[in-house]
Amino acid sequence: MGAGSKQRGDRVVAGMVAVVACVALLAAACSSGASGGASGDSATKASSSTTTAGTAPADDAGGAHPCAQGATGARPVLATEVPLTGKDSGAKGRTDLDVTSFDGAKIRTHWFPVDGATKSKPVPTVLMGPGWSLPGDTSTDGAALFGAASIKGLRDDGYNVLTWDPRGFGQSGGEAMVDDADFEGRDVRILMDWVSEQPEAQLDGKGDPRLGMVGFSYGGGIQLSVASVDCRVDALVPGLAWHSLHTSLYKAETVKAGWSKFLYEAAVTAGGHLAPNLVDSATNDLPKGIITPPNIDWYESRGPGDRIDDIDVPTLFVQGTVDTLFSLDEAVTNYRSLRDRGVPTAMLWFCGGHGTCLNKEALKDDRFSKASLAWLDRYLKGDRSVELGPGLDLVDQDGTRWTADAYPVPLADPVVATGKGDLGLVATGGSGPLTEKPPAGDVLGGLVGGITPAKATNAVNVTIDPGKVDGLAIGAPILSITYEGTVKDGPEPVRAFAQLIDDDTGRVVGNQITPFKVTLDGVVRTATIPLEVIAQHLEPGHTLTLQIVATTTAYSVPRLGGEIGFSRIRISLPVAKDLRPAART
Repeated sequence: MGAGSKQRGDRVVAGMVAVVACVALLAAACSSGASGGASGDSATKASSSTTTAGTAPADDAGGAHPCAQGATGARPVLATEVPLTGKDSGAKGRTDLDVTSFDGAKIRTHWFPVDGATKSKPVPTVLMGPGWSLPGDTSTDGAALFGAASIKGLRDDGYNVLTWDPRGFGQSGGEAMVDDADFEGRDVRILMDWVSEQPEAQLDGKGDPRLGMVGFSYGGGIQLSVASVDCRVDALVPGLAWHSLHTSLYKAETVKAGWSKFLYEAAVTAGGHLAPNLVDSATNDLPKGIITPPNIDWYESRGPGDRIDDIDVPTLFVQGTVDTLFSLDEAVTNYRSLRDRGVPTAMLWFCGGHGTCLNKEALKDDRFSKASLAWLDRYLKGDRSVELGPGLDLVDQDGTRWTADAYPVPLADPVVATGKGDLGLVATGGSGPLTEKPPAGDVLGGLVGGITPAKATNAVNVTIDPGKVDGLAIGAPILSITYEGTVKDGPEPVRAFAQLIDDDTGRVVGNQITPFKVTLDGVVRTATIPLEVIAQHLEPGHTLTLQIVATTTAYSVPRLGGEIGFSRIRISLPVAKDLRPAART
């Protein structure tokens, strides 16, 4: 770790150890062709066959993903076995190794082959990446949090499992580069080379293992980074991943300060070795609320971003409806790219993720493990008898399940409300922090309440009455405004924020708040802003309230000192047509 990281680490309070432990718990929840000439960063990509979202095409037997690539580097891969010590010394069915990556960095790797798998009876392999700042999972006891894929569950289902400490974390060398395809991505490609050399591993060709990937958050992002540059991956199940770190952490050029600080301090407390851009943006950009252009470019390259269009691997996206770090829109953007190109894909939304789920019934959701294993069985084992389920499977604010063939769903007439009002640009009375105690079982909610949006007292309020509508509001509400105002001079960006309040509970819908730019020079102006994607059941007699606020604990403090006058506010909520709760169908 550089000197800047060490100095910053010295200032982090001891309480951050609990944060890292909590992030660890969250991550625990998450959890091919001829011999080849491709090497380095190149990979031969194959075009995908036509399919319907959430289902396999009739002529697709599953299994091997078309790929004319073999190993990416020199063979055999340089790997040194590391003796298990301490509490791990008696572990059976596990081998730890230091695998030498492309730049000489040692990547600590954990190998869990299926009992009884041999060269004559090989089985597919699943790579499971951990969450940010964490080492690879090594627990073989029971299921993971949220019922997501676990080492035990995967091995019991007939898959070898490989986990690893990402570069910069745990016992691996190098610096954390945030799932960069050219660094963490190349590390994983060499791990794939190593897997192809193991007798227990089923192959699709020389240097090409039959292989899928699972994992949440950082372990979800690495899947998209790898699959965008290496066609040997046969199936993906990314949980809580992102499309762009710009749209997720710097939406409307506004720093998502709460999560940025949380993640940086967690990495420092964990002893992470961080890339210089990470340290610079955390120590210099974050306090100012403005990211410098070089750091913006650096984060934007930690994709997939446009590289999502290079992925043609069957992919099940798992995302949280109350995730305040990587919102539903991140998964929707990735999903649309695959679906529009005919790649087998589906989405599963649950109440959880990087956020707090305040509905205890929704926390009992057990769809993940079944859906993940079904996806892997279909596209790794080629088991055509597997029931994949719907292309879109989600829960609303009450934990009620809704399903559809694909996203976006057909829409009925939107629910529309209008209003007006004045907003004082002051620091007090903004959105958050959340003070409601999360239900038992929500391990992260208790720690992120301080950066979670909540009903504001300083706000322009517009009541949204659904009238006779009884249906699911799904997608991005559209906010249109006519406004004018003035603000004091200063270096901070000029912003306002919009959120929806469920008037029955007083909670922010999906915990979501959207920043937007305003120009306050005394001139009347207009703007149209898509808000964060939501999934909210609307019913007669149950209103929502749009709040436009000046500050929020979720984002950095914008420029204050002035007022915005909204002469016209219009909010439009998209409503699904002919879609009913799954229990009523």
